[in-house]
Amino acid sequence: MTPDMPPDATPDMPPDATADATPDVQLVKDLVAEIPAFEDLYETHVFNQDGVLPHVFFWDVTQETVQSYLGLDADAPDWRRTLRFLEEQSARDVPGIDEVVVTSFLEYLPFPGKPGHEIVGELGPVMAAKFAKVRPAG
Repeated sequence: MTPDMPPDATPDMPPDATADATPDVQLVKDLVAEIPAFEDLYETHVFNQDGVLPHVFFWDVTQETVQSYLGLDADAPDWRRTLRFLEEQSARDVPGIDEVVVTSFLEYLPFPGKPGHEIVGELGPVMAAKFAKVRPAG
């Protein structure tokens, strides 16, 4: 523990992480901290779900990201920032994070022939490799 870390943080976690946050819940919190445009979605999610359910939240993140990519919602969080953040998190190779990113983001991206499928070509190398494993046909 370093002097600048909160008392409930652990050395192998980001300084704003708490020891009781699982990697998947921390992923959600970190996303909202990194991209404040997700705050309203997060607050609504926490209210409706009575807490953070990462897989449920990330289904909504996927929808918002695709809407942003298609230019259909000017208020949606910027899809480029979202993909960059998820690429960085995926590169950490943390099982709880990977499970959410793969299962509840990558697997819900549009299929070939559907509007927004081209976003798959914008994935960074780490997420593109994971996407190819779970959806080899695109």
